[in-house]
Order: sequence, then C-alpha cells, then structure tokens
Amino acid sequence: METILGLDLPTWWFLVIGGLITGYGMLDGFDLGAGSLHLFFNKEESRRLALNAIGPVWDGNEVWLVIAGGALFAGFPVVYGVILSTFYVPFMLFLVALIFRAISIEFRSKEPWPWWRRMWDISYFASSTSITLLLGLVLGNLIHGLPLNKDHEFTGNLLTFFNPYAILIAFTTLSLFMLHGAIYLVMKTENRLYAKLTVLVNNCSKFFILCFILTSMATLIYVPHMTHQFKNHPELFILPMMAVLIVLNIKRNIDARKYMTAFLYSCIIMSCLLILFAVGLYPNIVISTTDPSYNVSIYQAASSVKSLKIMLLIAAIGTPLVIGYSVFVFWTFRGKVKLTEMSY
Repeated sequence: METILGLDLPTWWFLVIGGLITGYGMLDGFDLGAGSLHLFFNKEESRRLALNAIGPVWDGNEVWLVIAGGALFAGFPVVYGVILSTFYVPFMLFLVALIFRAISIEFRSKEPWPWWRRMWDISYFASSTSITLLLGLVLGNLIHGLPLNKDHEFTGNLLTFFNPYAILIAFTTLSLFMLHGAIYLVMKTENRLYAKLTVLVNNCSKFFILCFILTSMATLIYVPHMTHQFKNHPELFILPMMAVLIVLNIKRNIDARKYMTAFLYSCIIMSCLLILFAVGLYPNIVISTTDPSYNVSIYQAASSVKSLKIMLLIAAIGTPLVIGYSVFVFWTFRGKVKLTEMSY
C-alpha cells in the first residue's frame, strides 16, 4: 500500500480524525465545562460574566466537531455508517442538546425577567452537561466494544450503552471538561467571581483526579484489549506515565495559581488520553464484543486510495486555516471579561 512518510493512507486519516476530535475537545471542552458550572454562580452578574467569557468563541469551537464528522464520513464511510446507526438515539439527543445550548446562550439576554433568565440558565446547564455525558458515553462504548454481528450491525439495545464502564467514562469526561472550563473562566474573570472560581477549580481538580484513577483501574481490569499494544510495544508505556505526570502538574499549577499553565496542561491531558485511546484501538476503530473477527478496522473501512489522497491534500490546506482562525479569535478577545451594553 502507498505510504507517505512511512505511514499508509488509512493510518494518516486515522491520525487526522484523531487530531480533529482532540481539537474539538480542547476548544469546545471548556465551553461545555463552563456550562456545567453555570448554576454554581448565584449572582446575575457572575452568570453574565461566565457567559460572555465564552461568548465570542463557543460557536466557532463547534466547527471542529463538524469537520471531524465530515472527515470520518470521507475517510471511513463504513465506520461512519456503523457508528451513526448504532448510536442513533444518543446522537439525536446530542443534536437536541446542541440546539438548546445555542438558544439558551442567545435567548437568555433577550428579556430582563428573572424567570426567563432562570429558565435559560437551567437549559444551558442541562444541555451542556448532557452533551458532555453523551460524548463520554459514546467514547466509553467505543473503548469497551459493541455487540456487532458479521455485517457490522448492532445487536444490542438502548440499555447496552449504559454499562458501568461507559458510565464511568461519561463522568470522567464531565469531570475533565468541568476542570477545563473552570480554569478557563478563572483566567477570564476577576474580583469576587475570580475568588469563587479559585475554589471551584480546586474542587473540579479533585473530582477529575478521582475519576482518572477509577477509569485507569477499570480499564486495566475490565477492558484488556486496550493493553495489547502496550504489551507488544513496551516503549509505549511512556504514554500512561506522561498522563500521570500531566495530571499531577495540573494540580500543582492550580495550587500555585498558575492558571495559564494549568490550562495548557489540561489541553495536553485531553490529547494524551485520546492518544492512549487511539493506540489501544489501532488498527481497529470499532471493537466487536461478539467476535473479534467482526471488528471494523481502518483498512476495511477506508475509502479508495485516490479519495484518501485528494482529501488528505484538502485537509492539509484547510486545517491550518481553521487553526489560524481560532488563534485569531482567541487573540482578539484575550484578557478579562468586561460587561457592556452589547454583552449577553
């Protein structure tokens, strides 16, 4: 098979999609985490400040999810079909939550009535938390494996998704996004809200560390296929070691109130955890718990070589543009949040 820099085209697309999902987690992760923390702020001014901290960037951050979905469809149409048909109900709920999250942010400030704003505050919290939990639930089931038959059709039911391991991954995702969001908000605020967020950041870090430990233990005990690559390639053990050190560094920088550094480390831990997930799955994308021969690998699911080459060129051109736009927006809206007449 044709290679580029020593890697075949399906592997390149596996890396591209992984990079896009990682970018989405880093960027929309703090938006969703901020939403999950929203009801912890009691004062109207605090809630407005928290909303306006993400106001200029939240919709642009979701572009990464759209691109990742398009890349999955283009590069691995079989996987796209298997995942979307299997997780049909969770993805429909996910889309509904995305809609309510958007209208909650936009509608909240349209009327001054307390009941109106309280209603959209609850909607914003519920939709942000639901999105995070659903993403974690899907990720947990992909790690754990799905009951697929030889035609790659899902043979379980809705309750199949709610296995203990997937639920644990869902809450680990929630804890990580809440930590990510709290660190972002503390960098963007000052005075009383800043003081409150320093406490929330510390509590969120403890929540995440607990979930991280439980998830690590559960993966080693109940998901043995995720360790096969590490047994065959001992040099890969540097990845889980790095993950532990990064988690400790997040806590150390939070305690030292070096929030920018802590935010960078929380981005890195997302990348590291997703790399561990990718290494454990490779060369498969979807694991079948029915029979290993029913697994869906990148080589079975990939588009034609010509399609992969053309789309890889498009990705090489388009991805830097999206990164450049994100950098421009964050640079433009850097600094502490100030409320104006145009604020949410």
